[in-house]
Amino acid sequence: QVQLVESGGGSVQSGGSLRLSCVVDGRAFSTYSMGWFRQAPGKEREGVAGINSDGTTTYAESVNGRFTISRDDAKNTVYLQMNSLKPEDTAMYYCAADQRFWASRAILLRGPYTYWGQGTQVTVSS
Repeated sequence: QVQLVESGGGSVQSGGSLRLSCVVDGRAFSTYSMGWFRQAPGKEREGVAGINSDGTTTYAESVNGRFTISRDDAKNTVYLQMNSLKPEDTAMYYCAADQRFWASRAILLRGPYTYWGQGTQVTVSS
């Protein structure tokens, strides 16, 4: 079983920044596809960003140019740097992992991911 623990959420004003971290308890982290998702109250969960084991990244249109996903395989950690935050970015953010390699950016963004974290709340006020 692969465990994921997110951190770094919080409350910020519009235009601010946050960096989310997700530590993965898994022996083969460097081979995993990793994704960040979010779910706002009353809305469906949506893919925000994904990164493959070869460093390929993909982003939802709503965050492209503002968010950056990265990974540090030596630390079993994936990050989501969020800049220029907007109130509509308010949501619970989840980290996800999968042992499959997806060449398709669409699948990398949306999954299906196998392992999930518990989430970290991000609140952006206007």
